[in-house]
Amino acid sequence: MESKTKSAVFLLGLMGFWAMGDNYAASPMLVDIAGSFNIDIGTAALSVAAYMLPFGLFTLLFGPLGDRYGKARIVSIAAFGTAVFSCLGALAFNITSLALIRAANGALAAAILPVTISYVGDLFADPQKRMNAIGSVMGMYFLGAAAATAIGGGLSFIGSWRLVYLTYGVAELIIAFFMLKYLIFTPGTAKTVGLRRAYANAFAQPFLLKTVVLLFLVGFAVFGSFTYLGDFLVEKTGLNIFHVGLVMTPFGLAAYIGGQKSGDIRQRMGPQTTLFAGILGLISWTLLGQWPGLYYVFPILLGFGLAFVLLQSTIIITAQQQLPLQRGAVMSLCSFNMFIGGGLGVSANRFLLAGWSYGAIFTIAALAIMAAGLLAYRLLLRLAREQI
Repeated sequence: MESKTKSAVFLLGLMGFWAMGDNYAASPMLVDIAGSFNIDIGTAALSVAAYMLPFGLFTLLFGPLGDRYGKARIVSIAAFGTAVFSCLGALAFNITSLALIRAANGALAAAILPVTISYVGDLFADPQKRMNAIGSVMGMYFLGAAAATAIGGGLSFIGSWRLVYLTYGVAELIIAFFMLKYLIFTPGTAKTVGLRRAYANAFAQPFLLKTVVLLFLVGFAVFGSFTYLGDFLVEKTGLNIFHVGLVMTPFGLAAYIGGQKSGDIRQRMGPQTTLFAGILGLISWTLLGQWPGLYYVFPILLGFGLAFVLLQSTIIITAQQQLPLQRGAVMSLCSFNMFIGGGLGVSANRFLLAGWSYGAIFTIAALAIMAAGLLAYRLLLRLAREQI
């Protein structure tokens, strides 16, 4: 049983690697998509918003579905579904068909993160082993984000953006078949799918709601601006899409490494962690908007990636502490806010790009992440005072 549990955790982490990368890989290949359909970058970015918005919306549904029908069953169905629609993305014939396919993909992928974290938590009775397992899975998610820009840029360069979606879909499909063998399938614990009942406790917690809504700002700032980074770098440097993918990789690496160390950083800095993250994000993206030069992009992306993961992980953990017995519902609310914020950010930045410039996109994102860091800092101070 212990061996099967380890295999299940590894496979879920691996699925997270590809599912998270499926989202991040889009940024360096928007130039390729725009050229293929003869459209502008802002219109091509609709395919990203089409993925993020359903991801955010449907994440609220899958937590209760996992409780009703079993978490392993829901994750497995979602894994097969997202694999199929990733592959179908390679067959899109215009931006409308691509957006519809990506919307279905995002809706199915919405189950993977919150239900997986809840499922992994159920596998371990020992709190330390549970934390290590969840940390391992989340580490694979961030590693997927780290590798996605290089994978997406590289595959776009040697083939096309269609090869990127096909590769991610095939990888997810292979993992989904292994999940059928190694996941531990148990019946659901709820008799009905009750969304009102599932979220009633959460909506009765004002502090929890104030905490999770901060992830809307984080998603708006990070996903909304990062989507346009690939084309911005192409415009400023003239690099090909493969090299642009490599240039963007430090963001994901900082998120991956910072995610593994975020607990130590939080323990050392306390509530100041989010204030530090907000200031770091503000400085990083403000500098990028002024374009200091290619060689400065690497530390800028490292700084913004670290700011993102420190804010995200601190807000999520703070939220989960408010309802420790309903981590699945809390994770669904967190994902909902972050990806809805990201999808709306992508859409809003399309109009900013048409009316102003990339500088406006990064400046507003810098202010948004600073606001999230400052508001989170104030909430953490208030929580600390109430616990005294």
